[in-house]
Amino acid sequence: MPTDAQRQLYASYLATGRGGTELFQSFEGGDDVENAVVLAADIVDFLGSVGREGIRADEFEKIEALATSTSAELFTLSDFLQFLAAATSTLSHRESEVQPRYERHSSTGKRRSLFLKEPPTYSWNEDTMSQSLRRMQYAVRGEVVMLAEELKAEGREIIFTNVGNPHAVGQKCITYYRQVLALCDLPDECGVDHPDVERLFPKDVIARARLYKDAIGTGGTGSYSHSQGVKEFREHVAKFIEARDGHESFAGDIFLTNGASTGIQNILVALMSSDRDAVMIPIPQYPIYSALIALLGGRQVGYMLDEQSSWAVTEEELNSRLDEAKATGLKVKALAIINPGNPTGQVLDRRTLETIC
Repeated sequence: MPTDAQRQLYASYLATGRGGTELFQSFEGGDDVENAVVLAADIVDFLGSVGREGIRADEFEKIEALATSTSAELFTLSDFLQFLAAATSTLSHRESEVQPRYERHSSTGKRRSLFLKEPPTYSWNEDTMSQSLRRMQYAVRGEVVMLAEELKAEGREIIFTNVGNPHAVGQKCITYYRQVLALCDLPDECGVDHPDVERLFPKDVIARARLYKDAIGTGGTGSYSHSQGVKEFREHVAKFIEARDGHESFAGDIFLTNGASTGIQNILVALMSSDRDAVMIPIPQYPIYSALIALLGGRQVGYMLDEQSSWAVTEEELNSRLDEAKATGLKVKALAIINPGNPTGQVLDRRTLETIC
């Protein structure tokens, strides 16, 4: 039977990726963890005693097969950490396949390690790095894209729709935005105050650029702004929200971020405060949610979207997943809604949104 200390180490690892080395050491019992080995059968017995919590079925089958083989399979610390990373990842974890593909990828560029006869040894490596980062997966910018680019290099026609990147597939930039940005970035004498500015730019662009430059101040676009973003810009956002949604909105409650991903990260960083904190996210989902939750040591609670009902979500599904999470001791602190859906594309109707909220 596992000790209380082992259970705590395992719970910590599931949430944060930390404690894997100490858990390995608890099996072996010695101080020389670098040279120690543990039987695969001991690992299987331990996982069985904790109900295989957080362990992928396919990875458990692999180690179980090793444990029951005629030869006694031994795990080093490195083997153990690699197994844990794969077994507790949300998606299938093929570290041994992805890393070589990344290293030989044409867009990666030359790496020093490729010219060495023996693999280099570093103090910062797969075993000593953040194991939550090792478990994190962001396939839309990783394995999927690398494989697609390899196929493209072979002459296959590939349309890249892994991320919202319309310019990469031929969409032209919206002229108005580019013109306003150009005038904001240019020094006044070369832009808004240039004698030929009205011949080079439309009047509405010039007026908008002057408005923005006044709001930004003399430091220009290269200077730091208020931590929440330029106040006048936030006031514009508040007015838009009021016009769209029909209720009051306040600039002081709005934070401007460098893209949606930064906003999601900021919120999740502030939310995750313990090993049992969880966030409910839709399945299918854009993988930044599952990736960041894993990186920050949180727990993912997926609620299923119903494809037969145009990827809708029901109150029954949300309550069922919430109850399951609570039953396992998780503290659900947030519910993520992706609307319009990504990658599903559906738009939630008002009734569904009211049900969720």
